[in-house]
Amino acid sequence: MKIVKIDHLAIATTGIDDTKGVWSDILGLEFEGAETVEEQKVTTAFFPVGESEIELLESTDPEGPVAKFVEKKGPGIHHIGFQVENIEAALAELKEKGVKLIDETPRIGAGGKKIAFLHPKATKGVLIELCEK
Repeated sequence: MKIVKIDHLAIATTGIDDTKGVWSDILGLEFEGAETVEEQKVTTAFFPVGESEIELLESTDPEGPVAKFVEKKGPGIHHIGFQVENIEAALAELKEKGVKLIDETPRIGAGGKKIAFLHPKATKGVLIELCEK
């Protein structure tokens, strides 16, 4: 598996509008825009930082995974996204190694990226997303 870079750090919020000021007003990052991903029951907002991004996550459904995360752990870092060269090959390699996956095949995430998540039980509690542009 070839990891190209840290693509993004995702932060679960109770509301993007309430949170984006931290990133734009306090830290001076440019707000790139928001997108709702219905399949994942989430609205995302992006703030580029060099070749990576900060991604804010706001649940669109009280039963969605981000809402459950915020309810259990509170707002904060949700996952780390790594850009990989070939997501299908990366998932096959991880599966062969016996790594527990949430997604065995990629799905489409924000920005049209192919994404897949590794189970946090396999990574000592850290939710990891693989993505390919």
